[in-house]
Amino acid sequence: MADWNLGVGTLMETHLNGLAVLLDNAKCGWKQLAKAAMDQPRLRCSESELTNCSLQVLNCSGSSGRFLLDMLIERGCTLVFLLQCLRKMEHHEAIEYLTTAVEQIEITVQPQPQQALEGSRVVLSCKGSGPPTLGYQWFKGKEEIPGGSGPNLVVPFLTAVEQGHYICRVNHGERFIFSNWAHVRVIRSGNSSSEASSTFFPATSGLRIIYQPRQQTLSEGEDLILRCSAEANPPPQYQWYHNKKPLERAVNSKLKIPGVTTADRGSYYCRVFNLYHEIRSEEVHINIGPSSMTEVWKSDDEDLSIGSRRPPSSFFDLSIGSTRPPSSFYATDKVALLMGNMNYLHHRQLRAPMADVHELTNLLRQLDFKVVSLLDLNWQEMHSAVTEFLLLLHRGVYGLLYFAGHGYENYGNSFMVPIDAPASYTSEHCLWVQGVLHRMQERETGLNVFLLDMCRKRNLNDVTIPRPDPRKVTANIVFGYATCVDAEAYEVNKDDLSNGIFISYLKKRLMEDEKVTVMLDRVAEDMGRCRITRGRQALELRSNLSERRALTDKIQSTDCSVTSARNLQWAIAHVLPESRTLEFDCGVKVQLGYAAEFSNIMIIYTRILQKPKDIDHCSAQLSNFSEDLEIDLKHTNQESLEEAGSILFSIDFLPQPEVPKLYTRLKALQRLKKELTFTVCLHYQYSNLEEEVQERQTVSIGKPLVSKLNLHEPTCSSSSSFDFNSSSLPESAPYTQGLCEPSETSTASTSAAPSWSYFSNPGESSEVPTSKKVNLPEENLDTDECQPYSATKSLPYAPVDDITFRFSNMQNFHSL
Repeated sequence: MADWNLGVGTLMETHLNGLAVLLDNAKCGWKQLAKAAMDQPRLRCSESELTNCSLQVLNCSGSSGRFLLDMLIERGCTLVFLLQCLRKMEHHEAIEYLTTAVEQIEITVQPQPQQALEGSRVVLSCKGSGPPTLGYQWFKGKEEIPGGSGPNLVVPFLTAVEQGHYICRVNHGERFIFSNWAHVRVIRSGNSSSEASSTFFPATSGLRIIYQPRQQTLSEGEDLILRCSAEANPPPQYQWYHNKKPLERAVNSKLKIPGVTTADRGSYYCRVFNLYHEIRSEEVHINIGPSSMTEVWKSDDEDLSIGSRRPPSSFFDLSIGSTRPPSSFYATDKVALLMGNMNYLHHRQLRAPMADVHELTNLLRQLDFKVVSLLDLNWQEMHSAVTEFLLLLHRGVYGLLYFAGHGYENYGNSFMVPIDAPASYTSEHCLWVQGVLHRMQERETGLNVFLLDMCRKRNLNDVTIPRPDPRKVTANIVFGYATCVDAEAYEVNKDDLSNGIFISYLKKRLMEDEKVTVMLDRVAEDMGRCRITRGRQALELRSNLSERRALTDKIQSTDCSVTSARNLQWAIAHVLPESRTLEFDCGVKVQLGYAAEFSNIMIIYTRILQKPKDIDHCSAQLSNFSEDLEIDLKHTNQESLEEAGSILFSIDFLPQPEVPKLYTRLKALQRLKKELTFTVCLHYQYSNLEEEVQERQTVSIGKPLVSKLNLHEPTCSSSSSFDFNSSSLPESAPYTQGLCEPSETSTASTSAAPSWSYFSNPGESSEVPTSKKVNLPEENLDTDECQPYSATKSLPYAPVDDITFRFSNMQNFHSL
């Protein structure tokens, strides 16, 4: 991502000259720019300096605009201030030119090597980010592919002719960058079905590192090159780490840091993962001594903007800069609960929470947070989710709670509104934020962060002031409110992929290695520059954090038994059913696969693995789902993820995405009371018959993902608590020990104990108007400004052994 805080002098000479040409006009040019720059005293121009600018036109090659730009450069004008001045002038052509010059083209989705049966359909995808209106051109070898001018290259009928190496060029004007090479291989139809099956669906041990990074000793100024290569199907993805912290943009098998300094010394390793597995490379130590070199080396990135526009003969390396020194603080673990409510029963429905939770989930996982992401929770489910979240906290753990949805604030008390809240809701229908904070403090956490993306208007229906017990004085609390007191939070009314205003700016800063409050202060400054929300919405930060703790702090566990129990707890909410193959009497084999979009939303996909030659066509469709599961028939048995209602989950994370499948999206899994069962109905037709034949098989997959927690059940907070200090989990206990023989059904609570509430003390009536009115929902802004970037792709969940107990049923851990 471009650094707009750099000086104007960092622009290339050609870009400065081009900008000067646009400023050499009378109506909206250099004079107006000089006037706009007067907002900063050090950039003000005197009358004599402006006269010198005017006299530049007397020279045959003189430019008043260039002369002014040179003066601004000498006085330390930054790119972001220049952009603000151009916007103030409303010089749209210059704004677009400057943005294009500064924003770097980056490839966010690389094409992946593929192998498919002869005659099948193959799709290669390449997506870039940077300036608007990027152009694409696909190559096979060094030859341009006619019509291959989009982000997706479709080969409708794969033959030996199409086999080979493919690459994509992404460009904006004369600037361009090439993707990685992707090898497409044809599997002959004569191969055995077992070979085809193993090609499309990985085996249990389908991820293996074949080349480990090597320890090195370098001098300052030399290039650091580390390699980590793996074999996997689906293709592996990579993330490099330096001193336990993820390196930005280091997502290739090869890591290159040009011109290293002593700040780059330390430990490095690579995390390799795909849809099914995750593994870490060996950790190597890089020693960097004094430099004996005087030559300044140019980075590879500079070479990508000039020279030949033909594809390179080797892979491109992504060069990255140095990282900050590691923080002196650390977390014993990191846990996050993300809740987004959209589909309210009695209030205006929202659009942004789904994209916001999805975006934040991906970012926090890169920071090694254990994330539970939930959409559309009612009152009971929100209370239970918070209870289970609290059980993951312990001394020194960093806890983060994010909520996107309707909300309000009365007398300094914030309330999150569940989807089943009545039209005139009060505190008894909502979740009290300060009550959650009180309980987090009792867990002796290292950092408590609340990110509340909701309105904070007064609720005139609520005359209650909750009175909590006295809280401990802990200097580790950070509240980041999307808006200030008695104001509303907005979402851009663009499409279902758009983020709300708060997340649109937060996602650009969240990965910064800064104290949490410093990072949020920068987000507030960024939001303050948004014209459409100025005077309507402003981020408010409340904190008593006395230490320089950051979300990027590394994890250093002090109690292995506690960490093992916590990891097992978190894993329970992310258990996916194992993929299976169904064999029908007619000889057809159907593959069932599963993927998680959120912790309470699962996608089931089916494909025909094998069919006899005398059957012309067949399809496997799902029906007769468990009665307590909400099923939208429009989102079942669809040919694409979009038609199934999944607009965020990427098909690239599924095995062989080009192979035809049928997708079914199941939501609200937290309301599943029994094991999930459904029927697979096979529709097929023989070549010599006109009538369609059907066969059925019933499938039971247990309770997937968050449904194991039984969030729908009323829970007494006192009975569901668990103290990790009393855990007797031995250090040597294997991860899956005790889980090999789970009970057939979940242990349902039959206790008649009433459901608990955060209000331990009755509230007192306050002097507020008693007139009732329906709560105001969040506003929507119909505008194209401040549009968020496209969502990053969801990291896959790793399936583990089926477990049928809930977090709060902690006695199971003592048997490990």
